[in-house]
Amino acid sequence: MSMGLFRKAEATSNENERSSLKAQYAPQILGDQFLPYNNYYTVSSMARQDAMTVPAIKRCRDLIAGTIATIPLEYYKKSTGEHIAAPRWVEQPSLNQPRFVTILWTVDSLLMYGTAFWQIKETYQEDGRMARAEWIANTRVTFDTDFPSTIVTQYYVDGVPVPMSGIGSLITFQKDEGILNTSARTIQSAIDIHRAAAIAAQTPMPSGYIRNNGADLDPKEVSGLLAAWKNARLNRATAYLTSTLEYQPTSFSPKEMMYNEAIQNLATEIARMCGVPPYYLSADQNTTMTYANVQDERRQFIWMIQPYISAIESRLSMDDISTAGHYVKFAVDDTFLRTNPMDRLLVIEKMLALGLITTEQAMEMEDLSPNGMEE
Repeated sequence: MSMGLFRKAEATSNENERSSLKAQYAPQILGDQFLPYNNYYTVSSMARQDAMTVPAIKRCRDLIAGTIATIPLEYYKKSTGEHIAAPRWVEQPSLNQPRFVTILWTVDSLLMYGTAFWQIKETYQEDGRMARAEWIANTRVTFDTDFPSTIVTQYYVDGVPVPMSGIGSLITFQKDEGILNTSARTIQSAIDIHRAAAIAAQTPMPSGYIRNNGADLDPKEVSGLLAAWKNARLNRATAYLTSTLEYQPTSFSPKEMMYNEAIQNLATEIARMCGVPPYYLSADQNTTMTYANVQDERRQFIWMIQPYISAIESRLSMDDISTAGHYVKFAVDDTFLRTNPMDRLLVIEKMLALGLITTEQAMEMEDLSPNGMEE
């Protein structure tokens, strides 16, 4: 009788645990970019498409998002730090695209907006946790909040309400306010200088006006004159005007405007804005790299992009996604920061001499199949 009651209580406890699990913890609203109205969205001072027209921003985005997306995700046990078999979403979150693509666009959203979203497409039947999810563009997501505008109460995708738990709910990754808000002026300056340089390239001579000292011309004749002037300047630098016409330049030449210097300076500012070493953008011409300091810079670069890594790791390790007692981690040490083979062999040799590891464990550390063991 007591055993039956115990089993019944245990089943009730498990049922309550399953029913209490949520695929999406309602996040707290952070930063100043949110408006205190219902059904609103993340307000950005700049459109992402405009920012990506700047080559330096595109390069920074590819460096940060592309680097993180190439690092594998692994599943660990908290109590021992043991690397264990992972759920299928760790290797491939989305059913119809590789993990690289999902992580790349997740980091892209964290860089641009400071927030990223995944929408859950499949769940595990036993506990309701995420089994598959796909990245959702920030411009598709709106939401409602509570009265103080501190907690999200309802999400919308393309204007349609989505569940706050289970299939269809959103997972929110948060980092900061994003460069589209915090660095809008720098980005706009870069856009303007590239636009000005493009205009200068399209007009070989300084822009100006043609003064007519004779009789006024018909508007159609004026349009024809300007079109002929533009076409002639594209073919030759030397111009001819009649005695009644006079060309008056109204702007400096591209050299006088120092477009190249301005673009180079803004590339340096963008590198600082994104936390990327300027020489990665060819913005610092005085840096001479050797093998030793390249290795050091790789380690520093990881520390610079660590906030993005931690934002994803910590969110995926929360109890509504990972099972209790487990966490998700990028394999940074085994991939990006892996030392050269000779250094690793020296360390392994000392560990073997001290009896800290066995020969089989040493072979596994180098991804070798131990003798007599299956791969």
